[in-house]
Amino acid sequence: MNILQACADKKLFAPWFKSQADWAAWMAFLAALFALPMSAEMLLTYQRCTGRTVPPTSPALEAWLICGRRAGKSFVLALTAVFLACFGDYRMHLAPGERGTVLVIATDRRQARGIVRYARGLLKGIPMLAQMVGRETTESFDLDNGVTIEVATASFKSVRGYTIVAALCDEIAFWPSDDAAEPDYAILDALRPGMATIPGAKLLCASSPYARRGALHDAFKRYFGKDDSGVLVWKADTRTMNPTVPQSVIDQAFERDPASASAEYGAEFRTDIASIVTPEVVAACVSTGVYERPPIKGATYYAFADPSGGSSDSMTLAISHVETKGGKPIGVLDAVREIHPPFSPETAVKEFAGLLRIYGIRRVNGDRYGAEWVAEAFRKAGLEYRSSELSKSEIYVDFLPRLNSREVDLLDNKRLIAQLVSLERRTARGGRDSIDHAPGSHDDLVNAAAGALVFATSRRGQTPQAIFGAYGSDGIRVSSHSPKRTFDGAITEGPLAGGYATTR
Repeated sequence: MNILQACADKKLFAPWFKSQADWAAWMAFLAALFALPMSAEMLLTYQRCTGRTVPPTSPALEAWLICGRRAGKSFVLALTAVFLACFGDYRMHLAPGERGTVLVIATDRRQARGIVRYARGLLKGIPMLAQMVGRETTESFDLDNGVTIEVATASFKSVRGYTIVAALCDEIAFWPSDDAAEPDYAILDALRPGMATIPGAKLLCASSPYARRGALHDAFKRYFGKDDSGVLVWKADTRTMNPTVPQSVIDQAFERDPASASAEYGAEFRTDIASIVTPEVVAACVSTGVYERPPIKGATYYAFADPSGGSSDSMTLAISHVETKGGKPIGVLDAVREIHPPFSPETAVKEFAGLLRIYGIRRVNGDRYGAEWVAEAFRKAGLEYRSSELSKSEIYVDFLPRLNSREVDLLDNKRLIAQLVSLERRTARGGRDSIDHAPGSHDDLVNAAAGALVFATSRRGQTPQAIFGAYGSDGIRVSSHSPKRTFDGAITEGPLAGGYATTR
């Protein structure tokens, strides 16, 4: 029995398809995926959504679904997972005691739960399939034919070690980037060896499109419209795949934000978002194998913190100084700290204070988060906290030229590198650019590091002594060409307005 027959069988999946017309485009996709005979209507849909002219003659081992929001991608992934797990026979390729896995990879656990619910409904709602379920957990189903359907979250570490019958990747364009600079490529590279011993193992990746980068966009560029390619790329807007979505909802989305709606519902890659730094540029600024630098006697150190309330985001701190290399000042990152939630903000500040004292730092610049409670927490720890006059985006704008010209020396911190590579430039409808992390990513660590390095190197081409002079009543003497500052060391004019320089 093929998948289209199973979808039409009243004892199998047919009850889930109340209106065949609403699912016609998905039936055309499944026919293309498994190289099944197509009706004339299916062929037209196939040609429109793939850019190809002739139907496939053999099942696709790799397929990419680029579809708008609410198109039905997650349900079809669950349907495909259940069909491959229940109707395939892989025992001849498995060693004694080994299980084949249909692995469904979701962006996060919330999204994974949705796919699990679909899979559970398909399995438990069909008596002949329900009999196959031997063991069930919150994220997996062990079947009596030696196959497990399991949902995993997107991490190249969590997908290793499986014998993979099929890998179904949901919302691959939005996978989080905390454990890899390019998480989609890293996870796909980790998956493929697990598929090597199962002939016909399938890789199916589905997502709404986002920026013109990453594995999804790369597959589109390489394989869309190629009749001779063994990789199937299917690109369709929301209403092509799911005509039950009201056109009025889509029209309103286009009125609010045409660029976003074009991607969300029109399945077009966004042109208003671009990566701002490549992995190669970042790698050139990293001191491999250097994870932290001890304080140097006589050096001037700078600290920048990115506070958090302790429930959702990390709280981070970075310390830097300036060295002259090759006749030009280089911002050197000395230490970073990240405290993951949940945590007590007061305890986190005390931990940071211990590190700051090692470097002789008494005053800290930081993000404008939390207003007075942040300053109060640092005061209790014997430190002064000053909110940065520069926004996060402005700090990144100042930091990136230094990164591209190799005027910074970074630590070998994988999370820092991953967050840095995931930064993107966005152009608003008014034409104004901003820099921020990608959806599903974080920038707590890179925000602190960029802040520390920007405040350390704000006067380009000058040494720390030329910027701040020798020491005065607060440990700093202002030279004639330094930024103006008050007697307590606060900078009142110039690029460091609102900040401090601190010295051991």
